[in-house]
Amino acid sequence: QVQLVESGGGLVQAGGSLRLSCVASGSIFSINSMGWYRQAPGKQRELVATITSGGSTNYADSVKGRFTISGDNAKNTVYLQMNSLKPEDTAVYYCKTVCLTIVGGWREYWGQGTQVTVSS
Repeated sequence: QVQLVESGGGLVQAGGSLRLSCVASGSIFSINSMGWYRQAPGKQRELVATITSGGSTNYADSVKGRFTISGDNAKNTVYLQMNSLKPEDTAVYYCKTVCLTIVGGWREYWGQGTQVTVSS
């Protein structure tokens, strides 16, 4: 089994910053990619940013220039540095990984989410 644990969410004022962390653990043989997704009340879950084990990144247009995704392969950890936060960034942020487990097979796993609230 693979587990993802997110941390770093909280309440900040508009223009502030937060740094989210996600640690993957369990029967992991290799991680292909990790990413951050978010879901606001009444909205569908959307991609925020992804990063591959090789360091390739992808961002939603709404966060380009403000958010930075990074990872530590040795620690199976991904980070999301969020700067210049806006009220519309308020959502539950979920961590996702696509990895190869030690028993074989590529699978997708999700964390439980961490709340990010940006006040006006």
